[in-house]
Order: sequence, then C-alpha cells, then structure tokens
Amino acid sequence: MSHSSEPGPSRVLVVEDETDLARMVAAYLERAGYDVYVAHDGREAVAQARFIEPEVIVLDLGLPGLDGIEVCRQVRTFSDCYVLMLTARADEVDLLVGLSVGADDYLTKPFSPRELVARVQVVLRRPRGAVARDESPELRVFGDLSVDTEARRVALAGEPVELTRTEFDLLAALSARPRLAFTRRQIIDAVWDPSWVGDEHIVDVHVAHLRRKLGDDPARPRYVDTVRGVGYRMGSG
Repeated sequence: MSHSSEPGPSRVLVVEDETDLARMVAAYLERAGYDVYVAHDGREAVAQARFIEPEVIVLDLGLPGLDGIEVCRQVRTFSDCYVLMLTARADEVDLLVGLSVGADDYLTKPFSPRELVARVQVVLRRPRGAVARDESPELRVFGDLSVDTEARRVALAGEPVELTRTEFDLLAALSARPRLAFTRRQIIDAVWDPSWVGDEHIVDVHVAHLRRKLGDDPARPRYVDTVRGVGYRMGSG
C-alpha cells in the first residue's frame, strides 16, 4: 500500500478507533480493489490525509480526543476528498452537525460492510466536473449569484463562495435546468448516483447548508426554492 504519483487504484483512508471494525472495513475495501490506509485516532487521520491525499475518507464520528467532526473540519481546509461519516448515534443532531462540516454521506452503525463499499463506489463514480459537459451555459447567472461550472467556482455579488464538492454539484444540477422542479430522487440521481440507497432527506441537509452559504433565507429563498410536495428548483435571484 505505497503512495505513488502514478495513476492507480483510488486511495481510501479508514478512520476508526475500533481495531476489529477498522480491519474488517479495510479488508472489504481492499478486496474491492482500493488502496486502503487506516488511522485509529483523529490526529493521525489528519496527518495521513495530508500525506496520502485520499480520494475518500471513511470517518468515524465518535473518535476519542479529536473527534470526527473536528477531523472533517480540518481536512476540509486542505482537501475536497469525499467524506463518508460513520456514526453510532442516529439522532438527527449528530448527522446534521457532521454534514455541516463537509461530509458527503453517512452510514449509521451497525452497517453492512458491503453497503459501505457500495457507497464508496458510488461517490467515486461521480465524475468531477461532469456538469461542465451539460448543454447549458458554463457560466450561469441568477441575480447576484454566478455559477461557473467549468471552473467549479461560485460567486455572490462578485465575492467567492466556498462550497464542498457535493454542495457545488447540487447547485450545478439545479442551475442546469432552472425551470425544472427536481424531486429529491432526481437530485440524488444527478448528484450522487442512480444506485445510491439511503435516506433521501440527505438532500434537505445539503440544501440547508447551501442556502446558509448563499445567505438564502429558507422562508423567502432567492436562489434555491422549495417546491412544496415535490422538491427544489433554482430561483431567479
């Protein structure tokens, strides 16, 4: 499992303090063809993430010391890799907090290792910058909001807006067809993958964080409208 600059298998960093669980998850991912690295605490995880530059981090929320929330927060300062959060606590607060710092997806323990591998495969199938190949213009303007799909840049009143990869892909999908009211399932198919299985309300969580970064009031949104009984649609700004 040596780190190389040559193209090769995707690198996955598993961060889990339960040794047996970490070993099992790593074994399943290795059998699926990934280069797998393991860290058992938060500080080691951040250091490894800097060194190996993983494409995906499987990150336990309940780490001792530096917990998964803080690990994710620190990793997001230097990496836009996909983060799949693992949590033993299914209450909504933990999930919302975890996703608010940039996690792309989550699984609740206990989980099937095969499902975890499937989730990793799903995020890695998401083509980076795929929205730039859409027939709609690469620079999309909605009032003060501009979305440059080719450069993957978003600006509000000329000021850059820092989005996670998932938040950008969500905004790009909505802005590609601004008059279409997307269902949650359509958004998942466009942003995650048609094979993604899980709670579709993950879309609501990412929309909430996207709105917060855009300064969009959920009660009177300018950029991401709620279509009651359906899902979401791009607003005119």
